[in-house]
Amino acid sequence: MDNVIIQSAHKQLQAANRILVVSHMRPDGDAVGSLLALGLSLQAVGKNVQMVLSDGVPGDFRHLKGSDKIQAKPQGAFDYIAVVDCSDLERTGSALNGYSLPDLNIDHHPTNMKFARLNLVETQAVATAEMLSNYLPQFGLPITKPIAAALLTGLITDTIGFRTVNMTPKALRVAADLMETGVNLPDLYQRALLSRSLNAIRYWGAGLSKINANGRLVWTTLTLADRQQVGYPGRDDADLINLLSTIENIDIALIFIEQTDERIKVSWRSKPGFDVSKVAFNFGGGGHKSAAGAEIEGSLEEVQSKVLDMTQSLLS
Repeated sequence: MDNVIIQSAHKQLQAANRILVVSHMRPDGDAVGSLLALGLSLQAVGKNVQMVLSDGVPGDFRHLKGSDKIQAKPQGAFDYIAVVDCSDLERTGSALNGYSLPDLNIDHHPTNMKFARLNLVETQAVATAEMLSNYLPQFGLPITKPIAAALLTGLITDTIGFRTVNMTPKALRVAADLMETGVNLPDLYQRALLSRSLNAIRYWGAGLSKINANGRLVWTTLTLADRQQVGYPGRDDADLINLLSTIENIDIALIFIEQTDERIKVSWRSKPGFDVSKVAFNFGGGGHKSAAGAEIEGSLEEVQSKVLDMTQSLLS
């Protein structure tokens, strides 16, 4: 990353007093962890900070210190706006409605649209949390034990427990440095990746009962009725997509999650050699070569037909 850009971000954050930090809709561990890390570190040096996620904090991450301070909507005016772990402005949902263009964008997605005045984008980083682990000291900001826990959660979740194909020795060294603060890696791993509510497991059951396969492609659906029947509170797939991606002799896994406004959330996972981010980008989404997502207007049947056709072409 260009040191000039990093120095500019440092100076801007130093000069700012009232700062808004946001991330994307349906936040994952990297979104929550990166948001908390930047927000808490700025608060530690006396900045007035609001941390906002339009969909709130998923239950899996509410144990992280400071997560109870995250709001669904910002309040008041700000002299600086930072967006973390978000590839395009639309993915912030309603968090920035009525506000000006963000000042700073920190992200690791290859499909990042560089929508802010200053963009720190490192596509080789395994998580935005990895980037912030390096940036915070350069910004003159501390990494305390709670901040380290947030960052390590981001690393754990975005690499699915350090096992994605983009893992690097550098990322493992970052994780080791964060552990040196005293954070409990096994506990964070258990909470972020392994623990599931009974409702989430029942939700998985609904999806698994409808699984389909065509050659080396597998997919399933989760409807509003499924969510309501089991009492699952989120608008996501409860990470079922990561289970589908472990099926033997499958190169691409897909899941279609029905939303409330004639929109369908689609998640892709793929084995090395299949770039699903290109398909997601064609539908207004983005992500990484092996993990991508999009939210698409239309009925479940319409979206499923279009997406499956285009995804199948990757396997031809």
